[in-house]
Amino acid sequence: MAAEKLTRGRLIQIIVLMTILISAFIWRTVTYTSPEGEDDIKDGVKICQLDTTNCQYLLDDKNVDVQLLTKDPSAQAPIQLQITNIDVKPSATVSGVSMNMGTVPIVFTQHNKNTWVGEFTVPECTHNPMVWAVDITAKNTTMSSQFTVTK
Repeated sequence: MAAEKLTRGRLIQIIVLMTILISAFIWRTVTYTSPEGEDDIKDGVKICQLDTTNCQYLLDDKNVDVQLLTKDPSAQAPIQLQITNIDVKPSATVSGVSMNMGTVPIVFTQHNKNTWVGEFTVPECTHNPMVWAVDITAKNTTMSSQFTVTK
């Protein structure tokens, strides 16, 4: 394609088009807000934020509730996780999201017929705050949640 001379008309056309595109980009960036309470999806698994709310998952047509009993969890302090409306003992692990800190198993004890409480401690990290992921497995189903820990 042969190069054509840049005329005044073409220059004005390019400037107008660039102004429209930049304005649309800035408007979309400034006005975008992430929906509150929207769950993330990672590898086809719903991820719930335990910091802000209790999490509910569907397991065998029953709603399983996951709740972080420890409010404002901190590193090197016991953290309790409660799972209700589940009739089998769950297994779970905690792993770092912000930084690889290894995997911490959660040991659950049964408190009521369908209530399990697990206690664990996470190590202190250089990141403050540190995001941790909880992967709960029951009946070959994985339920993932996240929470934030401060130093």
